[in-house]
Formats: sequence, C-alpha cells, structure tokens
Amino acid sequence: MLQLITRRLAATIPLLIVVSFLIFCLILLTGDPATQLAGQNPTQEKIDQVREQLGLNDPFFHRYWDWLSSAFQGDFGKSLFTHESVMSSIMSRLPVTLSLVVVSLLIAILLGVALGLVAGLHPGTWIDRAATVTASIGVAIPYFWVGMMLVLAFAIDPQILPAVGYVNLTDDPVQWFLHLVLPALSLSIAPMAVIARQTRASVATVMNEDYIRTANAKGLARTRVIAKHALKNAAVPVVTVFGLEANRLIGGTVVIENLFVLPGLGQLAYQSVFQRDFPMVQGVLLFTAIMVLLINLLVDISYGYFNPRIRQS
Repeated sequence: MLQLITRRLAATIPLLIVVSFLIFCLILLTGDPATQLAGQNPTQEKIDQVREQLGLNDPFFHRYWDWLSSAFQGDFGKSLFTHESVMSSIMSRLPVTLSLVVVSLLIAILLGVALGLVAGLHPGTWIDRAATVTASIGVAIPYFWVGMMLVLAFAIDPQILPAVGYVNLTDDPVQWFLHLVLPALSLSIAPMAVIARQTRASVATVMNEDYIRTANAKGLARTRVIAKHALKNAAVPVVTVFGLEANRLIGGTVVIENLFVLPGLGQLAYQSVFQRDFPMVQGVLLFTAIMVLLINLLVDISYGYFNPRIRQS
C-alpha cells in the first residue's frame, strides 16, 4: 500500500507543475495586463509604470518561477484591488466552500448509493425503472434551475429555509446547516444521479457472479452477502465516478455560491474575473487545482483498499 501511495504522489507532482504553468499562462490570454490596469486613456508612461510594478518586464519563465516558488511557500501575491494577501482571502473563503462541498457530497453519496443499491437488487422491476428514470432526470437538469426551483418551493412561499447567506459553523451549527440545505441539494442532484446509475450497474453485475451464488448456497444471510461481498466488489467503479463527480461539483460551486450569495471561493473567483484581478484569479485556480489533485490522489489510493490486485500491480 505504501508503494502505491508513493507512486501516486510521484505522478501527481509533475501534473501539478503542468497545471500551474497553464494557469500562469492564462494571463497571456487577456492581452497586456498593464494596459487594462492603467485606467482609462492611459499614457505610455503610466502603462510602463504599471508594467514595472507588476514585474511584467522580466522574462516570462523568470516570472513563472518566481510565482510558482512563492506559491509553494504559501505566498500567492496580493490582490490588485483590495491589496490584501491572496492566501488570506482564500483562507477566509475556504470554510464556506468546504462546507458546501462536504454536505453536497454526503447527500450525493447517501442518496445515490441507496437508490442504486435498491435498483441493482431488483433489476427489471418497476423499482429499477423508477430509479433509472429518477437518475436520468437528475443528470439532465442543470444546477441553477434546481436551485431556483428549490428557492421558490422552500424559501419564498412558504419561508421554511433561508434563500441566501451563510452562518459560520462555530457561531450557530443549526443555522449553518439550514443555510446550506438548499445550495447543497442543488449541487448534489447531478452527482447523486450519476452515482446511483453506476451503483445500480455495478451491483446488478456483481450479484450475478459465481462467488455471490456460492455465498447464497452456503446459507449466508442476504444482508451479509450484500454488505460483505457485493458492495465491496462493486465499489471500485462507484469510487471512480465519485472522484469525477467531486471534481465537477467543485466547479459547480461558482454558480451555486453566486446564486445563494455564499461568500466562498466560487464567488471570489467570479468577482475576481470581472475585476481582472489576475493574482487573485491565478491563486484561486491553483488552490482549486490542488484540491482536485488531492481528491484524485485519495480516489487512486482507495482503489488499493477495494481491489488488492491494484496494490500488487
């Protein structure tokens, strides 16, 4: 298992460097930052002054190395508009996004696995068809539409749940949860549907395997056969889908945080793009990329737990 973790870590580092280079190159796609930041009708002297302040006269790879080495030391630079540390801004917003992502993933896993398990254990029945139709609808409808419908149904009339805002977990756990219910449900619908479909297919396949028939022939309880033999062997493709959906869910926070006015990383990225705050955009993107790579690393390592052959390969 240690060798598996070491190999995956070794493969993650070059990937992180490539991703960081692509993120740094984004600034080239916006034209000359100095011209855009020098104000309206800037003089050439003003543009040259801004370019010198931003270090844009240095060679490109020299600027990239300075930015990357500082980022790995926790220094993403300062915002061009608020002049606050980018890392401080990210850290202040991170609990909101983490709360939203964790609650959304929990909802997606619990409902998705339960729905897929019930359908997979009753293939071809009305239960299977109903679960399949429900999952297909969940995949098809977009985040923001689900969010707006939930607001209309539960936050306007009747006013059961808050529609906007965020309360810190340490200030009031009950209000923290209530403010996350609607955005987390909006964000979890699509991952829940995908996990349900994959769980259904995996469980239906595994239940026809010879070792399941052998376990049933031995007289083992059905719940034990499902929990010990079927679920664990059906978990590898489900975990793969979980990793992909977790990454997509992080991207979906940009839409949901703006819809429900949650002060998280998604809202920070959205505002920074419109303000052309390049250091903030680069910092948020790199930090998000690190989160995605860590999730992929955990998913890869979990393969070794569910399938011993992967540990030995």
